[in-house]
Amino acid sequence: MPATPPKATYRIQVRPGFDLDATAAILDYLADLGVSHLYTAPLLTATPGSQHGYDVVDHRAVNPELGGEAARQRLLGALRAKQLGLVVDIVPNHAGVAVPPANPAWWDVLRRGRDSSYADWFDIDWDRGRLLLPVLADDPAALDDLKVVDDELRYHEHRFPIADGTGDGTARQVHDRQRYELVSWRRGDAELTYRRFFAIAGLAGLRVEDPAVFAATHELILRWAAAGEVDGIRVDHPDGLRDPGGYLTRLRAAAPDAWLVVEKILEYGEELPDWPVDGTTGYEALAAVGGLFVDTDAEGDFTVLDTQLVGRHTSWEDLTHATKLAAATGLLAAELTRLAALAPEVPTEQARVALAELAAAFEVYRGYPPHGARHLAAARSEAGRRRPDLAGALDAITRRLRDPDDELAQRFPQLTGAVMAKGVEDTAFYRWTRFVALNEVGDSPAHFGVPPAEFHRFAAAQQVRWPATMTTLSTHDTKRGEDVRARLAVLSELPGRWAEQVKTWTEYAPLPDPAFAHLLWQTAVGAWPIERERLHAYAEKAAREAAASTSWADPDPAFEQAMHALIDRMYDDPSLHDELTELAAAITPAGWSNSLGQKLVQLTMPGVPDTYQGTELWDNSLVDPDNRRPVDFDVRRELLARLDAGWRPPIDTDGAAKLLVVSRTLRLRRAHPELFTGYRPVPAHGRLGRHAVAFDRGGAITVATRLPLGLARAGGWCDTALSLPVHEMKDLFTGRVYSGGETPLDDLLSDYPVALLAPPTAAVEAAS
Repeated sequence: MPATPPKATYRIQVRPGFDLDATAAILDYLADLGVSHLYTAPLLTATPGSQHGYDVVDHRAVNPELGGEAARQRLLGALRAKQLGLVVDIVPNHAGVAVPPANPAWWDVLRRGRDSSYADWFDIDWDRGRLLLPVLADDPAALDDLKVVDDELRYHEHRFPIADGTGDGTARQVHDRQRYELVSWRRGDAELTYRRFFAIAGLAGLRVEDPAVFAATHELILRWAAAGEVDGIRVDHPDGLRDPGGYLTRLRAAAPDAWLVVEKILEYGEELPDWPVDGTTGYEALAAVGGLFVDTDAEGDFTVLDTQLVGRHTSWEDLTHATKLAAATGLLAAELTRLAALAPEVPTEQARVALAELAAAFEVYRGYPPHGARHLAAARSEAGRRRPDLAGALDAITRRLRDPDDELAQRFPQLTGAVMAKGVEDTAFYRWTRFVALNEVGDSPAHFGVPPAEFHRFAAAQQVRWPATMTTLSTHDTKRGEDVRARLAVLSELPGRWAEQVKTWTEYAPLPDPAFAHLLWQTAVGAWPIERERLHAYAEKAAREAAASTSWADPDPAFEQAMHALIDRMYDDPSLHDELTELAAAITPAGWSNSLGQKLVQLTMPGVPDTYQGTELWDNSLVDPDNRRPVDFDVRRELLARLDAGWRPPIDTDGAAKLLVVSRTLRLRRAHPELFTGYRPVPAHGRLGRHAVAFDRGGAITVATRLPLGLARAGGWCDTALSLPVHEMKDLFTGRVYSGGETPLDDLLSDYPVALLAPPTAAVEAAS
């Protein structure tokens, strides 16, 4: 663990249009908000026009579209002036190659092939012939559009190098002499000869297991860390690496004082490997916190509803096996072929099928040989149950996968992680729509909510093992924003009303895909009111990701027309519009309660809390790129100034109540970290105790309301109370002082559904 981990971070999606100078201009607001560290998207040079920065093309320089090195220096000066630190995002797994001239290393590899000094940078299977680039139209005559211009091979806007001595003749003749071959975009998934990030041909896998590649691609970041210009590093997608543990050991040795967190997605109940890191980027916390506000008693009702809407019972296990198998044999077929070639003792097609079945049955993202043998054993058992005819091939492959020194065993985990991501996150999450508040990165739709006792066990374990891990509720990768999920959680308290309403809507305005229709109605209710064009864009992405009625590769115009027509009816049909508006309005107050509750819990639980840009106010964002929309920081500054002047907003005013919770909590954590060094559940006494979740972090006590509709139906808190320490405690949100002992919750939570109690002197400091 670093000497001083961050107290709290604030995530900014730096990008062209909101560059490093724009980021520096909001640091006064971030300091006032209470964070200790700015946390940025990647800063290195990315593909021109990149809106996210995860497609680095040059590891030697700051992205000029962010302002370059001069802007970074200005940002550092502004950070120091505000006594803020910096956490940066790095991308070791892949590099951007969609625009070859922008990436000097890739350009040289295309020009020189295996003779390039950069040939070992990229995970290329040179034994399979020329390097395939899937950029051509799906037309046999596409190569006729090639041209030779300025000693380059051109295909429309695409530019490629020409090897020395190969530039004579027609464009097609020149092309045929190159170390690369331009092929149809449709051949990419099946035939590519280089490892990609998932199924994205424009992101080529890097071989950072090679010390020379590690050094070259990390030199600048590590120089910043050594100079004290970077306090923390967030590692993107370590599961794509050949040896994540070895990589992280090398990174820790090179940056021993940095706060180091990894974007590792843990499945339900999975533990983070014993890596030399401070924790994850917080998806497991997202799942635990969000689940607290879901009524577990409603699972049966939603299962029945899903069955009625779809017309059959859908097994999550069978669905995810099918989607993962399809990902392995379709989107990731090139990677599967490469693995099968490493097992020549098994007939090629049997090896392919056996590997695909094992990947589809793998219950976590990946193993880390020699650790995780139980996951491989479970996958072998399940694959054998589903395909007993493959027993011989499965046994032969599994024997190889048990040997950590076997190349097949080292590469197979890179496949299983990609299969899980594409098959579950990006497909099954859009197909199994029983209750989409749970269809989230790091969460599991099969686990319907988290009882308080389970949450307390999780949080206590975090305090012991990973006290400096990151916690979060929203990221650029979440499928929907935290406040959308909080409002959808209210539906778990209204299963009967929701079932009646959604059945009426689907009958009145049917869609050929009833499962997707259920997702669409839940999304609309959760985000309403949402601009029409945003809902159209979300629906198109979601439907194509689901790949059930349409897809990215083969869009179905008839289905998509029907889908967009349904969305237009939500806005233009008075009956539908009024009913949608009425239901959204009915559940919004309880959604606000859930939002404040989950935010306070996330900000005060063990770990380093991150606030994703803009989410300190109500935020109805959906999946990327919707969650990268510009944030109005002027509005946030003005509201924070009003709060600091003594205003105590009602819960329904512009999200100011959420800003109150965020700012006071972060300020307390920054000023008094000693109040957040332990973890003890604080039980609520009384017949409605299940509606409260409370814990003591070592002097600061969190209290939040859960299942607010059930609480209201019961007539409020009645006799329910908390046992507080026998000394004065002050609520940071209302300013009220409590003398300890049995404290009624109807008093403690009379203004807001949450409270944060601290010693009065500390509370006063946090309010100023």
